[in-house]
Amino acid sequence: MPEPWLSADDIAEHLGVTKDTVYAWIADKGMPAHKVGRLWKFQASEVDVWVRSGGSSVGGAA
Repeated sequence: MPEPWLSADDIAEHLGVTKDTVYAWIADKGMPAHKVGRLWKFQASEVDVWVRSGGSSVGGAA
């Protein structure tokens, strides 16, 4: 069964951050996200790997 796509609200809740933080991470830190029409969609597994690799850290991977 394929992994479901999550909304910005869902991924923010998954990570325990605000939706504004999610959008900032997409723009500034290369958070893995896919634009579908006007909406951003996420795969939790991709985001988890990104977080574990330090992508969300202050001064993170650039």
